[in-house]
Amino acid sequence: MRTFNLAAAAILGTTALTAPALAQDIELPIVDEPLELTIHMHWARAQGYGPGGDTSKLYPVEEVAREKTNIHLVDQTSGRNTTDNSEAMNLLLATGDLPDIVGGSNIRQPVNEYGPQGAFVALNDLVEEHAPNIKAWFDEHPDIWDAISAYDGNVYYIPYLPDGKYARAWFVRQDWLDALGLERPDNVDELYEVLVAFRDQDPNGNGEKDEIPFFARDWEEMIRLVTLWDARSTGADVYHQFYLKDGEVAHPYAQEAYRDALANIAQWYEEGLIDPEVFTRGSSARDYLLGENLGGVTHDWFASTSGYNVALEGKVEGFNFVPLLPPQSAAGVRIEENRRIPMKPDGWAISYSNEHPVETIKYFDFWFSKEGALLANFGVEGKTWDMVDGEPVYKPEVLDSGQPVNSQMYLEGAQVYRGYPQDYRYEWQWTRDSAREGIELYDTEDLLVEQFLGVAFNEDEQAIYDKYYPSIQTYMLERQQAWILGSGDVQEDWDDYITALNKMGYVEVIEIMNSAYERQYRG
Repeated sequence: MRTFNLAAAAILGTTALTAPALAQDIELPIVDEPLELTIHMHWARAQGYGPGGDTSKLYPVEEVAREKTNIHLVDQTSGRNTTDNSEAMNLLLATGDLPDIVGGSNIRQPVNEYGPQGAFVALNDLVEEHAPNIKAWFDEHPDIWDAISAYDGNVYYIPYLPDGKYARAWFVRQDWLDALGLERPDNVDELYEVLVAFRDQDPNGNGEKDEIPFFARDWEEMIRLVTLWDARSTGADVYHQFYLKDGEVAHPYAQEAYRDALANIAQWYEEGLIDPEVFTRGSSARDYLLGENLGGVTHDWFASTSGYNVALEGKVEGFNFVPLLPPQSAAGVRIEENRRIPMKPDGWAISYSNEHPVETIKYFDFWFSKEGALLANFGVEGKTWDMVDGEPVYKPEVLDSGQPVNSQMYLEGAQVYRGYPQDYRYEWQWTRDSAREGIELYDTEDLLVEQFLGVAFNEDEQAIYDKYYPSIQTYMLERQQAWILGSGDVQEDWDDYITALNKMGYVEVIEIMNSAYERQYRG
């Protein structure tokens, strides 16, 4: 077994329902005799390549892929005892003993850092010569090819490519509005009045002042309220990220607009308009506050949030949770900051130890073919779905099982974070009518904002980023939470806060972010 010495390296820690334009013919099986390739697959839903991380079992999707391609993936995942993807990757890289394929969540940074050093295979020529479906996809999306490239101009991983347009949306209790004779809020001032009414006028009718006007199962969604005062909370589909401001990379938490907006959030929190347990209630917030008829407004996923109208039918009298357009900001601007990013830092790469790179890139290409993409998105035909009038349609036992369809797919081996193009038809089938109407409502306006797709650092830039940014972000979040909870005043503390950021290396980080951005997108 060949090894790669990394010991000396510092390891870091629209709703358009159309099938992907993938119709290149590929020759199957890929190899005449079964070929085993080892894989590290560490992601949020499973720490190991098997159902729920149980590597003693095969995904049904893997069984079919083996039949089709003659390539058998064999688990060799590091860090299976941790759910931290970065920690698992660090463990893997520290061994220097890489499996044939390295996949899972957040592989982009380490792959693009260590690929140019020889740990991973550059895919440019392999894709050009042996992967017609991958090539066709990126020929149609050259900006995404640029975005996933490392600083040396090569591509070292094939990403998971989300499909669809919107992700999270605003939801309000229409039955509460009706009970109080209110209209859906259209701007930040009207939203404030609705939240005050929810707090004071007993819309759930139990005689107690127990309503939670605004709640969020991810507390970062509360921070996103800054958009109501024309600030930003992030530039990507993950929280706390850099964003593009007037063509330059900046951080939202170092802007004066953020200062002023956060002061308003702190005021709303003090007035009892925001869940007092927003920082601690966690993922159960939506289930609990809606199930107990206590929650009024939130910002959460279209598909899953709309499902509560069915789940709580007959349990909460008159329950009606409906999407609404993002309220206009104080400056009269209406945006939806959250959207589906066109590419994720997840996917898979070919390691230096792989003795079959051509067969492996052909295997990667299979998942971009029509047959492979259907398998990756919907699971096994005849088991979880059928082709009906040319469309993949989930079986009733999948749609009506009472379990989220995505959770079922994860156990089938579909929707796993391998490199593949997601097909939004998978999600549309279990998106309730109220959410579909909300998506149509969102489509009536131009709500989405430009996303920051990230950068690939060279070694010097990476060293600066690693030296400064982790402590900077920790400080940003500590102060953010303190100001909301009333420990300090963001307006009064702002100058000292900016001074502290600069002492911690904020200026240096912004400089290397912009130099990397310039090279990657404007070079």
